[in-house]
Amino acid sequence: METTFKISNLDLYYGEKQALKAINLDIYRNQVTAFIGPSGCGKSTLLRCLNRMNDLTENCRIEGQILYNDANINDINPILLRTQVGMVFQNPNPFPMSIFENVAYGPRCHGLKDKKKLEEIVITSLKKAGLYEEVKDRLKENALGLSGGQQQRLCIARTIAMEPDIILMDEPTSALDPIATLKIEQLIAELKKDYTIIIVTHNMQQASRISDYTVFFLMGEVIEFNRTISLFKNPKKKKTEDYITGRFG
Repeated sequence: METTFKISNLDLYYGEKQALKAINLDIYRNQVTAFIGPSGCGKSTLLRCLNRMNDLTENCRIEGQILYNDANINDINPILLRTQVGMVFQNPNPFPMSIFENVAYGPRCHGLKDKKKLEEIVITSLKKAGLYEEVKDRLKENALGLSGGQQQRLCIARTIAMEPDIILMDEPTSALDPIATLKIEQLIAELKKDYTIIIVTHNMQQASRISDYTVFFLMGEVIEFNRTISLFKNPKKKKTEDYITGRFG
């Protein structure tokens, strides 16, 4: 299977504290990969390495290598990398502007001025994010008037508008109710036809429902990485079994 990211011997330090230890991992194209593990185990830290968000963190030092489509990510302009590797955060963060302008924002920033093309991108992105039918008559309204679940799908549309290759999701449903969560999960299943998705989740049921591969982290280390069905039904490591059966975490 084709890999998008190849992570080799990755160590990450915040000052003296080591947060990630000897991570070796392949992320496969057009698959959903879930990162699970207790709080503070390194899931989000590794996710932020993949689009160089940790570059913005003071006292952060990274050793080892991450290849993205066979290129070292440190050799890629971080702004270009972040258009290819989009990110959706834990809490919906729409800009305080219209629904239309939220989605058009990225393409506009990259110099697109053609109104017709912008409109096409906005409509296509909203459709892919499963939001268009709900908002098509209110595109000029402020995005902050949307419900939490709609705001999160708008943030996904905003990411899609940049035509990324990968979508990173950092607990995208933790602030949402069960119905909004279900919509996002259904959306993820749809989006993987066009994108590679990596999702950090505290919810093991969610990981087992939506992901093709699962990585179990503990104290900054990858304990186990396997196809989701195998990891949940037949974990190879006792620590994995203890975590997924609720003995700790």
